[in-house]
Amino acid sequence: METKGYVHVYTGNGKGKTTAAFGLALRALCAGKGVYVGQFVKSMKYNETKIERLFNGSDPAFGRIRIEQLGRGCFIGKDPELADAEAARKGWARCADLLRSGEYDVVILDELTIALHFGLLSTAVVLDVLRSRHPAVEVVITGRYAPQALIDAADLVTEMCDVKHYYTQGVLSRDGIDR
Repeated sequence: METKGYVHVYTGNGKGKTTAAFGLALRALCAGKGVYVGQFVKSMKYNETKIERLFNGSDPAFGRIRIEQLGRGCFIGKDPELADAEAARKGWARCADLLRSGEYDVVILDELTIALHFGLLSTAVVLDVLRSRHPAVEVVITGRYAPQALIDAADLVTEMCDVKHYYTQGVLSRDGIDR
């Protein structure tokens, strides 16, 4: 029996979008599912990427996970360069192939909305691929500034809102606790 895969969007200015996506990945892995995480914009292995070492090959009852950084690093606060656009297009081509193939049960497109917001990728192209993906693939898209067309096309949208955060008082990220 084939189940329908849904499209989730985790957006907004609040903290927790990537964390929520990795929580869903953990649940899927514990259920024996395959998970792919493509991180747009990010080029560095953050602590959450260690999940790859923990799950792959540790126990056949668990699913497998693949995490790839598809960007050249954070360019927030400056204009993206042509190389950023090329990295986003190349990363999107990889993700589009995986979405169509059904190789993974869950595909997380972390910070994809940032690539859309900065015009590195076309929302129309992304929506076309989402519509033509393997029907059982669950898709999770994270990042601020989700375009309305993506919100309209999604099955589930969660907006993280910043009610109160210690960053506003100058506290920097504490490695392993928040980002």
